[in-house]
Amino acid sequence: MNRRTLFTSVAAATLAATAAFAQTDGEPVKAGFIYVGPIGDGGWTYEHNKARLAVEEEFGDAVETVYQESVPEGADAERAITQMALSGADIIFTTSFGYMDPTIAVAEKFPDVKFEHATGYKRADNVSTYSARFYEGRAIQGHIAGSMTETNKIGYIASFPIPEVIRGINSAYLHAKKVNPDVEFSVVWAYTWFDPAKEADAARALIENGNDVILQHTDSTAPQAAAQEAGNVITFGQASDMAEYAPMPRVSSIIDDWAPYYIDRVKAVMDGTWESTDTWDGIGPGMVGIGEITDAVPAEVKEEALALKESIASGDYHPFTGPINRQDGSVWLAEGETASDGDLLGMDFYVEGLTGEIPN
Repeated sequence: MNRRTLFTSVAAATLAATAAFAQTDGEPVKAGFIYVGPIGDGGWTYEHNKARLAVEEEFGDAVETVYQESVPEGADAERAITQMALSGADIIFTTSFGYMDPTIAVAEKFPDVKFEHATGYKRADNVSTYSARFYEGRAIQGHIAGSMTETNKIGYIASFPIPEVIRGINSAYLHAKKVNPDVEFSVVWAYTWFDPAKEADAARALIENGNDVILQHTDSTAPQAAAQEAGNVITFGQASDMAEYAPMPRVSSIIDDWAPYYIDRVKAVMDGTWESTDTWDGIGPGMVGIGEITDAVPAEVKEEALALKESIASGDYHPFTGPINRQDGSVWLAEGETASDGDLLGMDFYVEGLTGEIPN
């Protein structure tokens, strides 16, 4: 656990702009982080912890950071968040969807502490929410996957049936289907964010069933290792670059960059401008990055994928642009219509062409 301490001077109110890093009591800002996985998971938690370290690098001794890793969602999370608030944290980042209700519950008891909840939707005067438009990256992965599969079978290791995960499945499928009408998706629900054994088993089962492309919305590198062992299977890094598996099986990745957001929010606590906000950024602002597309991807496909990335980043293209039907054949988006953020945030259905049911 890394802790840094410095006492700074208190600035007069008229000099607030030049005293952005001073708290009124002369103490450093204490920023806490609650993680669902270990910081060495190579994926989701690894990137959140990289952002924590970036906060330390940015502010030096004007900030003290603390973290707790591998905190299960539910009652354990509420206890961990409570303990962090009791320890004097000024701002606490709770970095998993299942921390939503525990965050709200603890925030009610500690109105002077600022809370930032990742990927949720419940806010309060002292609770902000933030997430990334991962579905934008899934569109690019889908394009590459649909272009490169030789069996026309793509496997998808999903974590939990929440809108964030469902959006990713739908986006990847739609863009794979655009370039390969014969493509089929097989979704395996792992019911975990981080469990290397379960993730590896899911990957192996999909590969044995003929899926030669594996996408994942789980946090470990186990699916990458399983694909590497099998051979002739391509994968994509999830949440982090996972570049140790490049150029094959990992041919690209979605990289979450939380550092600018974390730095901005800690600075807001320092200078007294923190307010409850909702942030949902994507490729354009840089919260969603696309890892290097390796030479294992044909040059033409790589060029198309990069063009798609630029189109999304500029706002010229939205990954959910009609015509798109729901799985039951009913119209969801008409020709040229784009999905609203409200529809995306509440997405609880598959698009037409996907088989199977979303678990309750």
